[in-house]
Amino acid sequence: MTRITGVRTILTAPDGIALVVVRVDTDQPGLYGLGCATFTQRPTLVARAVDEYLAPLLAGRDPANVEDLWHLMYVNAYWRNGPVLNNAISGVDMALWDIKGKVAGMPVFDLLGGKNRAAAMVYRHADGASPQEVLETVLRYQEEGHLAVRCQMGGYGGQRGSRGATKSGDDVTSRLREDFPGAYYDPDRYARSVVTLFDHVRGAVGEDLFLLHDIHERLAPIDAIRLAKALEPHRLFFLEDPFPPDQIGWFQRLREQCATPIAMGELHNHPLEWRSLVTENLIDFIRAHISQLGGLTPARKLAALCEAFGVRTAWHGPGDVSPVGHAANLHLDLACHNFGIQEVIGFGDALYEVFPGTPELKNGYLWPNDRPGLGIDLDESLAAKYPIELATIEWTQSRWPDGTLWTP
Repeated sequence: MTRITGVRTILTAPDGIALVVVRVDTDQPGLYGLGCATFTQRPTLVARAVDEYLAPLLAGRDPANVEDLWHLMYVNAYWRNGPVLNNAISGVDMALWDIKGKVAGMPVFDLLGGKNRAAAMVYRHADGASPQEVLETVLRYQEEGHLAVRCQMGGYGGQRGSRGATKSGDDVTSRLREDFPGAYYDPDRYARSVVTLFDHVRGAVGEDLFLLHDIHERLAPIDAIRLAKALEPHRLFFLEDPFPPDQIGWFQRLREQCATPIAMGELHNHPLEWRSLVTENLIDFIRAHISQLGGLTPARKLAALCEAFGVRTAWHGPGDVSPVGHAANLHLDLACHNFGIQEVIGFGDALYEVFPGTPELKNGYLWPNDRPGLGIDLDESLAAKYPIELATIEWTQSRWPDGTLWTP
């Protein structure tokens, strides 16, 4: 019987974003697994949870018992459903699936029932300081063969356009911000600018390109509903995160007033946060961050729940997901019948070097390889050349013009 001999984290930042990867070793020569545990805002906390708590808990156990080990890790701390421990569990869980695939000589998507499609349609991100600047990026992606593009202007909440001086000439902005520094933005100006942006982009690209937008919870709930209604004529593929997880009661009001497809879920830790959204048909796409909710094991169950209620998957795929995590997303994308779309920022050359087997991004799709397990590896000597740097996170200190802290 195979036994776990070691569990440890590798921290690296090839593209300047802190990534946390878990490696699970076994007593079988050359048999190990990799998983993504990236919580880029708190990477060292996740690493300590893995190295100091999960490693001794799992030593000597059979890596084949993925389901049992997931529940063991989940309840062993007694208190549960927090992002640090969920990410720690996720890294181990993905690594166990990676091992299981290698032992079987099969890709993980085959363990999950095989492919429903050859590759996963992706969407890319276009941003800029003006509608024309955004459009130029959209057109470039379209020329590269991409089928879907998310359009933002000035970042989340349009942070480049906050209000300044009063008519009397007093610079109230500096006075308001003196004791409350942060990433200021104007929600009203932002909401109005989004409509202008999509008028410009849709008018230029026509109807055959899928367009998306992420509110990122930057508006008061009623203003998010108003924006969703204003964007309805532009036939968005989806509008993401109109409300934070603690305001899910507003989804019913949104659904009653608007047919814009809605995506939600990247901040979810607990099943109660998504259960009613799915079972009451209040969203169209589940946007969960797989390491945030605990790995492949709970994600495949969530996908099955969503399939029963006509909700499609759109797993969170930003830069603060390691290539190992993107590979896990892709295996689910291929195996789940109710796949919708996959977010991908893109992979720099350094990521491809550090993570051999990183999925290939080509012609608007993310393509897998057919190697056993997750099909990806990590060159630790190269990873060590890109150490992470800890710093105070600025963008999550989002504030309204009067200084009120808002959800980032």
